[in-house]
Amino acid sequence: MGLRIQTNLPSIAAQRVLGIQQMRMEHSTQALASGSRIVHAADDAAGLAISENLRGQIRGIAMARNNAFNAGSAIQISEGGLNEINNILIRLRELGIQAASDNIGDKERMFLNVESKNLIEEADRIAKTTQFGDKKLLDGSGGEMTFHVGPFGGDENKISYSVSSNATAGELGIDGIDLTDKGGAISTLDSVDKALVKLSSMRANFGAVQSRLNSTVSNLDIQYENLSAANSRIRDVDVAKESSEMASANVLQNAAISVLSQANQFPAMALKLVN
Repeated sequence: MGLRIQTNLPSIAAQRVLGIQQMRMEHSTQALASGSRIVHAADDAAGLAISENLRGQIRGIAMARNNAFNAGSAIQISEGGLNEINNILIRLRELGIQAASDNIGDKERMFLNVESKNLIEEADRIAKTTQFGDKKLLDGSGGEMTFHVGPFGGDENKISYSVSSNATAGELGIDGIDLTDKGGAISTLDSVDKALVKLSSMRANFGAVQSRLNSTVSNLDIQYENLSAANSRIRDVDVAKESSEMASANVLQNAAISVLSQANQFPAMALKLVN
């Protein structure tokens, strides 16, 4: 190839190679800085589309998991209220057994009756004031609660349960308890036993829903872990690979700069012939 002054082809070729190495260097730098293998959509268009879909699903699962935890919290609040009412019923049963015996007199039975009335009022108060947010849980007015526990739409991603448990004193049949005489004390035992059966049924229902929610959270945790791993394989940068790429680009970039410097001197060599 002859010496040319107007068009320096070696310089143009060196500039092209230098540009390529600069792009490699910039891509590796951005990938390492961001932690993402896909810096631009052109790097992996299909992978980017799959990754974004997975990312949306992962974020949805995280929020669904929070919803499931909140649902579990509502159940725990309900069960906690029922547990305390259950303790009150057991105490009422103790008082009834004590009042049914002739080792105490009518005066003592009146004292026991005062305690029983206060316990019944407290049990009724607990049932009427236990709530989650603005939803009453133990007075029978709660209605149905629905929680979205999946990353997609559809009824299969919802859990609904009825907050229709009514643990008020009237519903349990303990509002008419009277311990002022032996007959009333004996009747108290029957009333309290029936109330305990009703209360146990309510607690069993809450327990069943809570067990289901525990399984839901466990399944969501597994999905979150596996989807995160899949997204990582597609999206996350391989630090070892990009470090090697950056080192290679750096060496070749320096070489291209050196070659470009030499190529830019070719026209000057042609001038020596003119002189």
